Amino acid sequence: MSEGLLEIRWHGRGGQGAKTAAAMVAEVAMEAGKYAQAAPEYGAEREGAPIKAYTRIAQDLIRVHDAIYYPDIVVVLDDTLLDTQQVDSGLSEDGILLVNTRKSPAEVRELLGLEGRRVYTIDATSIALDEIGRPIPNTVMIGALLAVTGVVDLEHIEKSIDKKLGGKLSEGMLKGNKRAVERAAEEVRGEDG
Repeated sequence: MSEGLLEIRWHGRGGQGAKTAAAMVAEVAMEAGKYAQAAPEYGAEREGAPIKAYTRIAQDLIRVHDAIYYPDIVVVLDDTLLDTQQVDSGLSEDGILLVNTRKSPAEVRELLGLEGRRVYTIDATSIALDEIGRPIPNTVMIGALLAVTGVVDLEHIEKSIDKKLGGKLSEGMLKGNKRAVERAAEEVRGEDG
């Protein structure tokens, strides 16, 4: 990981919650006393279109505000992007690739021709469908990110779900999102590269 600055690049499709996930992770980091920022990058602004979002976390003031080209962590919310986007572009040699897919980490590694790096997978869409009844994997991916990196903690994530989604979702949906985060921490699969 970069010294003093953690950079996360999120790849998803419009409507999957990549922008919200990037912002929630940044907010949780700030609540834990760190500096953080989050920003989306849109192409065509429509549901289903590929998007990127960025999260930076640091102990000191963050002075850069551009796109993340050399991430420490890449989170992919839709595995169809593995075939159409260069999701691993610029990923550091000791970086982490976390993918929402039914594929194993070894299958993702082979598909992308990756050497080095740490690859993790989780079937986040199925967990989201089970727990919240909608195929929106963002909170599941946050839970998996927590399990893989420890960059944020569960208690802060649950508070952030209430704060960020409380006015938008029913109590049942909020509880489902919290269960989804907890399941993600248990079900993420990894392989060292």
